[in-house]
Amino acid sequence: MHPSAFLHQLMVAPGYEGELVHVERIPYSEPSYGQLQSDLVPALVRRLNSTGISQLYRHQAHAVDLLVQGRHVVVNAPSASGKSLCYQLPTLNAVLQDQYANALYMFPTKALAQDQLRSLRALGSPALLPASCIETFDGDTPQELRGKVRKRARILLTNPDMLHVGILPNHALWSRFLHGLRYVVLDEAHVYRGVLGSHVANIIRRLRRLCAIYGSTPSFVCCSATIANAQEHAGRLCGVEFDLVEGGDGPHGEKYFALWNPAVVNPATGVRRSQNSEASSLLCRLVSQGLRSLVFARTRRVAELIHLYARERLPAELARRISPYRAGYLAEDRREIERRFSEGELDGLVTTSALELGIDIGDLDATVLAGYPGNIASAWQQAGRSGRSESPSLSILVAQNNPLDQYLMRNPAFLFSRRFEQALLNPNNPYVLEPHLLCAAWERPLMAEEVAEISETAPGLLDRMVARGLVRMRGGKLYPSPDLAYPAQRVNIRAAGSSFQVMDSSRGELIETVDGAVALSQLHPGAVYLHQGETYRVVQLDTRARTAWAEPVSLDYYTQARELTEIRATSVSREKWCGGAWVRLGDVEVTTHVVAFKKRRQFTEEYLGEEPLDLPETTFQTRAFWFDIPPEAGSRVAEANASLPGGLHACEHAIIGVLPLFALCDRSDIGGVSLLYGADTGASQVFVYDAYPGGVGIAELGFEAIERLWQATLRLVSGCPCLEGCPSCIQSPKCGNNNEPLDKEGAIALLESLAAVSRNAA
Repeated sequence: MHPSAFLHQLMVAPGYEGELVHVERIPYSEPSYGQLQSDLVPALVRRLNSTGISQLYRHQAHAVDLLVQGRHVVVNAPSASGKSLCYQLPTLNAVLQDQYANALYMFPTKALAQDQLRSLRALGSPALLPASCIETFDGDTPQELRGKVRKRARILLTNPDMLHVGILPNHALWSRFLHGLRYVVLDEAHVYRGVLGSHVANIIRRLRRLCAIYGSTPSFVCCSATIANAQEHAGRLCGVEFDLVEGGDGPHGEKYFALWNPAVVNPATGVRRSQNSEASSLLCRLVSQGLRSLVFARTRRVAELIHLYARERLPAELARRISPYRAGYLAEDRREIERRFSEGELDGLVTTSALELGIDIGDLDATVLAGYPGNIASAWQQAGRSGRSESPSLSILVAQNNPLDQYLMRNPAFLFSRRFEQALLNPNNPYVLEPHLLCAAWERPLMAEEVAEISETAPGLLDRMVARGLVRMRGGKLYPSPDLAYPAQRVNIRAAGSSFQVMDSSRGELIETVDGAVALSQLHPGAVYLHQGETYRVVQLDTRARTAWAEPVSLDYYTQARELTEIRATSVSREKWCGGAWVRLGDVEVTTHVVAFKKRRQFTEEYLGEEPLDLPETTFQTRAFWFDIPPEAGSRVAEANASLPGGLHACEHAIIGVLPLFALCDRSDIGGVSLLYGADTGASQVFVYDAYPGGVGIAELGFEAIERLWQATLRLVSGCPCLEGCPSCIQSPKCGNNNEPLDKEGAIALLESLAAVSRNAA
């Protein structure tokens, strides 16, 4: 069925209430070819011709030429643009020319590495290289095979976790490989942002240090989905200067990208139909029409809910042909789901961002985005999973009832203008840098002259580490403390804290793991937890053992945790006067406390009550920007007969909702607090902070963009048709105060004052 015909069916179906608010037709695009200037090994050229590749797209040819010259290259290109060939060709060319040359490919997931292994072997083996020369090395590699991989691999596919914990600490065993290392590839480099990106940046610096010791200076290749600062991001990630190659020269079929805003069920409160139920209904319609589809959900819980809803709506024979898929499942379960989908046994998957990356699961007819994924780059990555051939395809973004999604529903040009966000990371974050300095010293003692080259903040940080007994100076070199064996094992590069295990109490078996940063809010006693369509209730949480015990149950509700947050500024690094207010950037101390959880009915979202919790507080240091409310703004609130506390609280919620328009981050990466009387100035204040210890750069970007942020937030709140504030503008699902007090008119008055002064000043 053609996408336009499917959309027409939706519009004429009973119960349609104008949910289809915008359809963007993206026409078929012809390829643009380039001429390769470099001479490749004849055997490689013949192999390309035999696979039907007689010419390269323009961006591919440009990237290959630069890499053959030994330059560092970042390829900034959309999904299905042929980025893999940009690095496969120069690395194969190098290992065929030089028997000692090697290449390291790094992927963010083991699944993507396995997928690329199949692709690379199909191209290079056995015609060019034995299969044993192209190998993966990750946590799934059997111990008995690891020695053979070290000895034979010429092109090694791994992930940052294994590079960090398995290769770098054991570099002596990898001396042959490191000595001949010519290329290092970081595929899907846009994923390496935030905390993960900050860790990976330090891992790459450790790799470069060891390469220098073994006499190699590899060229770095970063491939990224389209982001605003690809060249800068790659440079911060790898610590070298990059040449930028913009992609998009390959062909793509006609695409229809539709925006679907669930109908309002209560105009006064702005409550809309559940986006989960709407996405489930769309999946059922797509599968029923024989359209192979992928639904992207924002969270693990939502992915399970959408699958559960669809399974209950579909006939039994179709219900068996859909499945959930997400991180946290055991590796063998994920591989089996991938196999069934790629071989046609399944017609639909409901996934988290785990399948946003380029794993080959066959051609797809449609993608459904159950909620805006938080940034334009991810939205186009997810939409790009359908229509990877030249056939027509469909993508539907189903809006959540939150400020960001509703802003896009009313301003679709923002999404389709392709104004991509910046990726942020902070390799100098002391909470990230310190453990990697310890790892580097363990791998090879740090020379005094090396320290300043690692990071501008490293010397002072190492002085404090010496004072704490973590490292010690001897003979001009820094050594780790003797009782700190293998420090890499204690560094979790993907989370702010160690993971929690989720155990099935009925069988005593591990069912999955959960990031420690969200464990208290997802695994508290009484929490309803979904796993592969099955419902569990957490009966016990052992925070010391980092283990939650859950029992299988049959329930018709789900749970949401409620948190209280306190904040205290500890230092100010920058400040400026704009909008008639002082805006500051600095360090803060944040204390959070999960105090209760709410119950909501599945499908209807009916509120069923709240139960208290007795859990420990968590405190961390991070970065924030905050601003004082000038007296003129307070007067404007009074003139509007609005509440200043409610206006402050609403303003904080709305700013947090809009900030992801400017940074490549998610709303969950940001926190906020509003104070009627600030401790440092006595004025009313709004704080917005990075939700990770040490910060990752979001606060800095918010500080720089504060005037544009105020203006965008004002447009969001004043343009919302609700009467007194709703989830589309000022209400937050994470609010620890049950969204009380909130005052929409008060927020508009505050933002009008701040934004108007900044416009006049300009």
